Amino acid sequence: MSAPPVAPSGEPVLRAIAMPADTNPNGDIFGGWLLAQMDLAGGSLASQRAKGRVATVAVEAMTFHLPVHVGDEVSCYCEMQRVGRTSMTIKVETWTRKREGSERVKVTQGVFTYVAIGLDRRPRPVEAGDGA
Repeated sequence: MSAPPVAPSGEPVLRAIAMPADTNPNGDIFGGWLLAQMDLAGGSLASQRAKGRVATVAVEAMTFHLPVHVGDEVSCYCEMQRVGRTSMTIKVETWTRKREGSERVKVTQGVFTYVAIGLDRRPRPVEAGDGA
């Protein structure tokens, strides 16, 4: 078994600060808020690659490793895993940094699938170009 990564690779697609309004009844950050941040980050990369509108069609292999706390800086890192005719699969990792610290910790990861959407709101081909 390999050692867990000690730092994320690449630049974050999205950064946010976890706020008190984002907590669940136990005082930790609500998993749904975290999932939404990951979907925003993955959707941003997918939209750039598709050069237009995209829709989330699947979330797979979602794994929560550690809780996120109020005040944590939440950063989502994305990696394009596959580009099909109309869809893209993107791995999203979420890392946190305590407000007054420098150590980053991976707290969750998931695989998101997006479909390029045309003006008629139906799937359209992803334009050829750079990417996976």
